[in-house]
Amino acid sequence: MKVAIDADSNGLDLKRVLVQFLREEKVEISDLALLETKPGCDYPDVAYHLAQKIRDGAYERGILICGTGQGMAICANKVQGVFAGACTDIYAAERLIKSNNAHVLTLGSQVTGPESAKMIVRAWINSEFQGGRSLPKVERMRQIERECFEHGKK
Repeated sequence: MKVAIDADSNGLDLKRVLVQFLREEKVEISDLALLETKPGCDYPDVAYHLAQKIRDGAYERGILICGTGQGMAICANKVQGVFAGACTDIYAAERLIKSNNAHVLTLGSQVTGPESAKMIVRAWINSEFQGGRSLPKVERMRQIERECFEHGKK
């Protein structure tokens, strides 16, 4: 599985911890490091950059880190085809994939410590979409998404 990770200035320390952790877990992780090429950019640009890579199929999953994870999730969800969610616990991270087939996890460095973040990421990485009763719900979310994007083009 190819995973991309990035963070705004609030999430850089947690990103470093998670990159090292994921490498130890033998996950193919790529640090997009947008702040290194665009100093001063903020979380909307970081989230948009990673979400585009997910949409285009360069990575199967992505992790975004800011202060709370909320802003990153909102911005990543603006990219058609990308579902993102902020998680502060293991159960939510598992359900993010298992029930919602969301391929972008967002975390908040100011609300989740490094050890908790590792457990959340591990649970998320090891989860897969279960389909079943969740499949029609995810299909409906995709339908709503298409309707919204098509409406915006008119």
